[in-house]
Amino acid sequence: MRRFSLYIMGQLIGPLIVVAFSFTCVIWLTQSLRFIDLIINKGLSFGLFLYMTALLLPSLLSVILPIALFAAVLYTYHQLIVDREIIVLKAIGLSNARLALPALGIAGVVMLLCYAINLYFMPLGFHEFKNIQSQVRNSFASLLLREGVFNTPIDGLTIYVRERSKDGELRGIFVHEARNSTEPSTLMAESGTLVHTDDGPRLVLLNGNRQEIQVGNGELSLLYFDRYAFDFGDVGGLDATRFKEAKERLLPDLLWPHDVVEERHRREFAAEGHRRLITPLVSVLFVFIGLGALFSGDYNRRGSNWRLLFAVAIAVSVQALTFGLTGLIVRVPDLIPLIYLLFGLMVGVTWYVVALDPLRRTMRSIGSSL
Repeated sequence: MRRFSLYIMGQLIGPLIVVAFSFTCVIWLTQSLRFIDLIINKGLSFGLFLYMTALLLPSLLSVILPIALFAAVLYTYHQLIVDREIIVLKAIGLSNARLALPALGIAGVVMLLCYAINLYFMPLGFHEFKNIQSQVRNSFASLLLREGVFNTPIDGLTIYVRERSKDGELRGIFVHEARNSTEPSTLMAESGTLVHTDDGPRLVLLNGNRQEIQVGNGELSLLYFDRYAFDFGDVGGLDATRFKEAKERLLPDLLWPHDVVEERHRREFAAEGHRRLITPLVSVLFVFIGLGALFSGDYNRRGSNWRLLFAVAIAVSVQALTFGLTGLIVRVPDLIPLIYLLFGLMVGVTWYVVALDPLRRTMRSIGSSL
């Protein structure tokens, strides 16, 4: 019996790797398109580009692996049904539960991998990604100011640079700052340069003026200067101290944050923490859904096709329900215990469907004896 389990596991691993690799490549490429502009226009090196996109892989794998396992289970067991191997195995006395053990073994490994990703590798990778992103914005801040165009690095701030010299000097600078809607100001300078400080980059303007409309009387305030330091540190998260997002935090820091005051953030962090605990269970649930659909009814080619479609529809509904409920608990934290109860109930029901065939035979034998 051990040999047949290893045989089915071997049949499962191949499709699992192929589907997971294919999905990861496709989604990774689509996510990487966000960084193409940094390579073409901002001077980001290709090596750093690969490293930054690789840091996002754990967050992709935590979603892809359960889906890939579900596809592998459907494909493998459907082929076993088509080739009549399942019928032979059941003829020698193997129950549905025994036939499901190889898939459950793989599901257990995938679930543990998802827990390792969700609880450690994903927050670690995303935290490193955000740190590098902040450093890149700081290091390449001068390249963010493209010459000959109006640059808008953040809402309320517009910067124009006529030209840039080879040594990095900026000429013909125009800055319009409206981040403070009550006191918008405009700066113009003949030249300038971008300098990096401990507080972030600053734009040093030379030989220019600063214009501001007084809100009270509408008069123009005009200031001429030889040298003016424009604080660039608040733009785009370039400040040295950065508030860690939910995806960057480990589980204890999500459930018991020490640096969060606002109730909104506490709810978001709690929802993210429970999402990481719940979503790996989808691996086992998907296996039960797939096997429950394939093992129900007669084993024939015509009947198994609609059961495949039914299993896919149920899996899509469960995935949508998972995303919806984990988003809902941000607004309604009292639903958290009910979500765990719901997932436990779904696992129990689907396992009952998988093991239903022996129960049917038992009931039939009892009925015939009466």
